[in-house]
Amino acid sequence: MHIHILGICGTFMGGIAAIARESGHKVTGCDQDVYPPMSTQLESQGIELIAGYSPDQIELRPDIFVIGNVVTRGNPLMEAILNQNLPYTSGPQWLSENILRNRWVLAVSGTHGKTTTSSMLAWILDYAGMAPGFLIGGIPENFGISARIGNIPDSSIAQQRITNEHSPFFVIEADEYDTAFFDKRSKFVHYHPRTAILNNLEFDHADIFADLSSIERQFHHFVRIIPNNGLIVSNGTDNNLERVLAQGCWTPVEEFGVKTGWHTEVQPNNTIDIYFNENYQGCLHWHLLGEHNRMNALAALIAARHAGVPVSVGIEALTHFKNVKRRMEERGTVNGITIYDDFAHHPTAIQTTIHGLRTHVGEARIIAVLEPRSNTMKMGVWKNSLADSLLEANQVFCFTRDAHWAINALETLGKKAYCYDDLDLLIQEIARITQSGDHILIMSNGGFGGIHEKILSALRNP
Repeated sequence: MHIHILGICGTFMGGIAAIARESGHKVTGCDQDVYPPMSTQLESQGIELIAGYSPDQIELRPDIFVIGNVVTRGNPLMEAILNQNLPYTSGPQWLSENILRNRWVLAVSGTHGKTTTSSMLAWILDYAGMAPGFLIGGIPENFGISARIGNIPDSSIAQQRITNEHSPFFVIEADEYDTAFFDKRSKFVHYHPRTAILNNLEFDHADIFADLSSIERQFHHFVRIIPNNGLIVSNGTDNNLERVLAQGCWTPVEEFGVKTGWHTEVQPNNTIDIYFNENYQGCLHWHLLGEHNRMNALAALIAARHAGVPVSVGIEALTHFKNVKRRMEERGTVNGITIYDDFAHHPTAIQTTIHGLRTHVGEARIIAVLEPRSNTMKMGVWKNSLADSLLEANQVFCFTRDAHWAINALETLGKKAYCYDDLDLLIQEIARITQSGDHILIMSNGGFGGIHEKILSALRNP
């Protein structure tokens, strides 16, 4: 089959392209901006990329066009496809019909932590010899890639679980964002998981959801299609998820984060005792920061256990987990100043990330650098909670080019907040005020103009 992907350079669609190519399909694609690293990664896999959406691409005559959710009506290639009544589908629908059917899908949903938890889960299954496929919205450092088709496992653990009914395992980051301009359902309703993680739920994506109840409804639709011989792994501390499950649930549920389910107790030297009810399961030794990562780990352990991995093996796997790129990733240290890169772009994630770093560095100064880049951030939805999320930082720098509302929103932080709409000036001021022992935490869900290397360079050459 020849598939042509519109919007191929996004993480999700690029992952589909890689999996389709690995499955033996001919893959081509286009995007408005074709640039590294995704362009390099795809071209290295023999995938032809075309810059822009020129309508003459229909002359490629693929068997089907796969449409990313960045594509809208008015897109010239999409209009040509519609005018000629050519076959097209969404990325999630193509994935469901061609890759996920007859596989044991483990789907990780939630407002926060999807990428990290999916990476943990895929790594646990891989460590146990199950060779899972996966499609993740980031790059797990244990794998170095964001997607793969997976192999038929040969370990004894896996063979005990695989029958003619249950084919090999596939871990997917299950996003609640809409599917395509012609399918406004959340992506995750296409995945039909046997094992589903509900990590947490808050209001987000204000560009497509009117309110929290709208998102809860989509999560309810997700829950409705999980079989009763599957498992829902749910955050027992989240009242919003409790309301979702109260709308109807036909699948066994195991909760984490509560004493009546799976929970942790933190011991000295960053060791974590793990319990199921009052039953001790083992001790996890690792380097990841924060309560949010302990919750992510619990969810991954429970989901892997459902797929047949003993908790002891899962704990052993997590001791070798290297985290995900752009999740508190150290980018370098210059003159005693350490720079971190993190994907946080929601007040809860911002607060949690800063708190985790504060626990790690003690009284050292934290310089928080934020780009309010997501659609929800640009709309100013979080203007009343942004300042509070940054309170634990000693200094705050905000790049306000696309979010001028943040200037007023951060006034309550007083003199410790700096707002700039000129990136070069922002970098110069950061380099000026930092001193040895500081920790610079950069938070954005985009490239932030290459700020990480620019700050490192400015610190090397003051």
